[in-house]
Amino acid sequence: MFLGASWGNSTRTYWFDPVEGRAVDSTGLLQGKGALNRLAELVRQQLGTRGSQVVRDEVRASGDQFESLAFNQAGDLVVEFDDCQIGPCSLGRLAVAVPERQARPLLSAFGRRAQDSVKVRAQDSVKLDAPYAVAPAPTGIPKAVSNQAGTVDCAKTKCVALTFDDGPGPQTARLLDLLQKNHARATFFTVGINAAAQPALLRRMSAEGHLIGNHSWAHTDLSKQPMIKIADSVGRTEAVVEAAIGQKPTLLRPPYGAVSQELRDVAAREGVALVTWDVDTSDQTEEKPRDIGDRAVRQAHPGAIILMHDIHRESVDAVPDIIERLREKGYRFVTVPELYGPAGMQAGRLYGSGNELPGKQP
Repeated sequence: MFLGASWGNSTRTYWFDPVEGRAVDSTGLLQGKGALNRLAELVRQQLGTRGSQVVRDEVRASGDQFESLAFNQAGDLVVEFDDCQIGPCSLGRLAVAVPERQARPLLSAFGRRAQDSVKVRAQDSVKLDAPYAVAPAPTGIPKAVSNQAGTVDCAKTKCVALTFDDGPGPQTARLLDLLQKNHARATFFTVGINAAAQPALLRRMSAEGHLIGNHSWAHTDLSKQPMIKIADSVGRTEAVVEAAIGQKPTLLRPPYGAVSQELRDVAAREGVALVTWDVDTSDQTEEKPRDIGDRAVRQAHPGAIILMHDIHRESVDAVPDIIERLREKGYRFVTVPELYGPAGMQAGRLYGSGNELPGKQP
């Protein structure tokens, strides 16, 4: 779900009881209301160690909150909360693992059978020490590059890079039509959950000379996440892009432009450069396409990285005007890596403008 300024995931987990031949919601794993009350108490105790951003008092013994329960390989009962449910949206997915010895007395007969089945299956698989795991990336996957890269020399021509975040969405196909009609290329920083739903649009982007970058799995603030969760978000999105176009994205735009040392370390390990922007069209709040265009044209300069969003109708409506007015000023529209020419972009480095001197970059 798009929540205005961020994306939110809502998860509901059902279990099938093969003994009784029926499906139950997550609370069916518990003995009843008393067990649910005790589980809520145990969860609040654990959340008390998570810092002030988590509002543990928001945890209530209700089926609406305890709607996604599962077991990890050790038999612990994992309680998963929706984005924004008990803390800021920037924290992303929050989960609490209640130890098996505390969870077992709370389970119904079906819940105990479910717990036992998970533990049995775990004995036949590779056990993971971390609660979040990223499958190793397959080798031999070529790096993503525009199929028209090299056709414009930005050392001799005024270049700008139009970049679009948060898609693909309902407006993306129309945007691609407009870019094709106006012979302009762009860089798309896709959200993994959206890319997984519309791989055909990713294939079209690649075929028409655009470049696809990584914008995390669900638009959570990666700068506030531990390395294992950053790697999971980046790796899952990377896998979706690779499956769609057969190329590995080499650019990562951190949601909200927020960067931490942990994010830099993950980016360096994954072989991706971090990209922000230096021209913000403020199309997240601006309703009039003309005003969005005015802001883009007024701030544009050679090497500019222009931030827009292909999930908003008004943003897409502004694109033809932006292209026409900047083209009249002598600009060419290229993908982000083309701004840096033969020097290229280095993994783990932060880039905000194509005219930055390499020696000045952090």
